[in-house]
Amino acid sequence: MTIRVKFCGFTRSDDVHAAVACGVHAIGFNLARGPRRIQLDQAVALARLVPPLVGVVALFADADVPAMLSAIASMRAVAIQLHGHEPPEVGERLRRHCQVIKAFAISDAESLDAVRGYPADAYLLDTAQAGQSGGSGRAWDHHLLAGRPLGAPVILAGGLSATTVAAAIRATRPYGVDVSSGIESSPGIKDARRMQEFMDAVAASGQPAAL
Repeated sequence: MTIRVKFCGFTRSDDVHAAVACGVHAIGFNLARGPRRIQLDQAVALARLVPPLVGVVALFADADVPAMLSAIASMRAVAIQLHGHEPPEVGERLRRHCQVIKAFAISDAESLDAVRGYPADAYLLDTAQAGQSGGSGRAWDHHLLAGRPLGAPVILAGGLSATTVAAAIRATRPYGVDVSSGIESSPGIKDARRMQEFMDAVAASGQPAAL
């Protein structure tokens, strides 16, 4: 199975079109916080540009459950990505309606072990950082993941770029990878060349996705 690739933090229509042309599998829109945060009406408009068979993912942090469900219905999103301190019961409620990706900040083996058991369809493992919803451009030690099954598919994030993603994939064999700053010229502004180079690097890794 091919490694799944998600590009995240879109703010412009041209960038959405360029990502689709690269063959990305999913596109994320940040409704949480940080420099890539957009308003719901903008997210809805951009999500309408995403064609069938490319997934739309909506990012939230500690948001109200009814508000999240209303937003993903408007965006026709296939999944919610949680970047806050949402308790397990929130994950359980959301999974009755859509797929859930729970993001965790990883700093050491202990923080990685704490991921297990959260009710989600996949775990997005990002760099430990304060006050952001990903996109810091900093990596955590991906080798911590080797030989450590977590009970759900892993989406690798944190410090990924065209020059680092192949090695990270070989070290961890994730289900998917997620990138934001590594395909940008500035926060929220994607670079078509960097997006294509990232997709090429994933393909060149030669690794199948873990199931």
